[in-house]
Amino acid sequence: MFTWLTQAPATHPGWPATLGPLRTGAGVLSLRPIRMRDSRDWSRLRIRNRDLLVPWEPTGIGTWEERHRPSHWAPLCSVLKSEAKRGNVIPLVIEVDGVYAGQVTVGNIQRGAVRSAWIGYWVDQDYTGKGVATAAVALGVDHCFGPVGLHRLEATVQPDNQGSRSVLGNNGFREEGLLQRYMDVDNRWRDHLLYGLTVEEIPGSAVAALVRSGRASYA
Repeated sequence: MFTWLTQAPATHPGWPATLGPLRTGAGVLSLRPIRMRDSRDWSRLRIRNRDLLVPWEPTGIGTWEERHRPSHWAPLCSVLKSEAKRGNVIPLVIEVDGVYAGQVTVGNIQRGAVRSAWIGYWVDQDYTGKGVATAAVALGVDHCFGPVGLHRLEATVQPDNQGSRSVLGNNGFREEGLLQRYMDVDNRWRDHLLYGLTVEEIPGSAVAALVRSGRASYA
């Protein structure tokens, strides 16, 4: 049966948390907080998946390999953990059968009358098309609409990124409009589609809906 393995402290809702497990076509999936010792796994997977990720990710300074050296993880991890403790971001690692398989990040968390955030994700090429990203996002949605107390989640995706659009659609996200020349990706300003989801649109939970659809099962 699905349970929260850990829950965030009240002072910093959302962090740290370990979510799952769920059974997918690739194995048993869970989400856990990022760790300093993830440097080698993060570097290896990011460099290995360069061709898969470059068309969709923001343009950066320097080459892809330079930006994803193991030594670059420590400062990035420190910033993310610091922001997570402030309640501004939720950076999580996707694990499949205990193996680092990608990441889910919830960012720009707004409280008060808005109570919204964006959600982003990437998975290793060995796990694409096996329901891993869909299940990971479902866990993230339930966490945000449950313990974190958010009302709305957003995601942006390029129109020709059919895989990512399917992940969002499988979790109930609606296409809300086109953001023209929204982000500098691979050295060009790219249009993005805006997707949105509010808590009222998820009867019960995103995970439960996913299980009912047969795309995942309780582990």
